[in-house]
Amino acid sequence: MTFKVKEYLLFPLALISPSVMAAAPGTQLDWATTFGSLLFVIAFILFLAWLLNRMRVPAMVNQKGLSVVRQIALGNRERIMIVQAGEEQFLVGVTAQSIQLISKLDKPLSQEEMAASPFANQLTQLLRKNDKNQ
Repeated sequence: MTFKVKEYLLFPLALISPSVMAAAPGTQLDWATTFGSLLFVIAFILFLAWLLNRMRVPAMVNQKGLSVVRQIALGNRERIMIVQAGEEQFLVGVTAQSIQLISKLDKPLSQEEMAASPFANQLTQLLRKNDKNQ
């Protein structure tokens, strides 16, 4: 039994020993391409993870009863958000290190206030100006 254990432990070392590499000249190229391909795949996976993190893709989990109504960026990693939990809305400050409850909104935002965004308002104004000019 100990012989089989030693055999299994020594087999990988025999594969990469210089004498085995010298016996077959094509194996060095095979090992190099395999190792290069492995490094490429690992680098590609890390790049995709970094890209998804930068894009801030929302979680694919169904978040029933909890949603971000509005948010304003104050810096690179600082935000103020209005979070809706059930029927209540909360004003929350978010940084890279913490999340702080600022206050509970006495009067929740209406659907019209939630739907209107500054970007949408500016876009509709620009489209109206272009229609009037033509």
